[in-house]
Amino acid sequence: MRARDLRGELDTFLAEVEPELVDFRRDIHMHPELAFAEYRTTQRIAARLSDAGLMPSVLPKGTGVLCDVGSGDGPTIALRADIDALALSDEKDVPYRSTVPGVCHACGHDVHTTILLGTSLFLARQAEAGLLPGRVRLIFQPAEELPGGALEVMASGGITEVDRIFGLHCDPRLDVGQVGLRVGAITSACDKVKIRVSGPGGHTARPHLTADLVFALAKILTELPAALSRRVDPRSSLSLVWGRVEAGSVANAIPDDGVAEGTVRCLDEAAWHSAPDMIKSLLESVAGAYGVEAKMDYTRGVPPVINDDVSIQMLTEAAERVLGTGSAVPTEQSLGGEDFGWYLESIPGAFARLGVRKPGSSERRDIHQGTFDVDESCIGVGVRFMAATAFTALWEGNRLTPTEHIAEALA
Repeated sequence: MRARDLRGELDTFLAEVEPELVDFRRDIHMHPELAFAEYRTTQRIAARLSDAGLMPSVLPKGTGVLCDVGSGDGPTIALRADIDALALSDEKDVPYRSTVPGVCHACGHDVHTTILLGTSLFLARQAEAGLLPGRVRLIFQPAEELPGGALEVMASGGITEVDRIFGLHCDPRLDVGQVGLRVGAITSACDKVKIRVSGPGGHTARPHLTADLVFALAKILTELPAALSRRVDPRSSLSLVWGRVEAGSVANAIPDDGVAEGTVRCLDEAAWHSAPDMIKSLLESVAGAYGVEAKMDYTRGVPPVINDDVSIQMLTEAAERVLGTGSAVPTEQSLGGEDFGWYLESIPGAFARLGVRKPGSSERRDIHQGTFDVDESCIGVGVRFMAATAFTALWEGNRLTPTEHIAEALA
């Protein structure tokens, strides 16, 4: 295989298309759409891929796009971006502010989408020239913010025959040009739990003649998380945190029912799978001690995102060779949920964090806030990174090898 200047090819490509990509991102940002309602976004993605000579396929529910680039003769890797927005008001004073009341891209999915689109256009040119050593599956996934999008992709055959998958997410704590990487759990499982407690009500003057439901509920609220922390390895970071509690309506009457809702988060896959049974067992034990009946509704959200070491090595090599030495930096674990974890339960892969903060800036913006925005130079950085990731993973899959061979090709 001849040595190639992939970095130079990416520079030339981006000099031509980067203004288009910025415009695309701003258009998507101005027209955000919620989970499983991303019809306009889907149409725009599919139309641009078709213009590039590709054959995109819209998912059965009408939102989200799958598209293959290259030949099936070699390995197949997948690149994923999420396309949905959040139910938040856009609070920024910018020309591309959301035009949809109460909805905005406050998590950077418009950026992820644009980066994957740009990567797609570059890979399409490479494939047309016979320079893509395998197949890349592009996954423009709906409904990441409302768990179900990844499962929809998988049910539609989105990762069938895929050997490895990669994704990224905007990180406003990292400067543009940096990529945050971590082996192992990078985000947490996130489930919802709802507990309804019932028992005979009565007068607060005579709690001994009733089941003191409010007291029992309070014990459940405090003892469940405490007991849970003693039933699992503390390194799993399994936590139960309540977000809503409701019982009674007057001060002098013990109610006959109450409810508590919260989230269960965990960084360990085995602990995540065992959590529902553990919580149910503990709940029955505590409730039984106070003579109340407790029922639990446990809703699976997403598994933890657990990066494998081989995939992280591929991302590290890709980043350092097209972004420069030191561009790949360690990143922290997060207890936030991300449905990319569903893919990693089936195939190996890794999830990266892309720096979107202007270098030297003292601004502190976070995701899931109406003020969230990015330095748009991160788009070109993301295209370089994802394109190099695709080539690195395909070359490794072909076992052409050698680190020195890859280094020569990416020089």
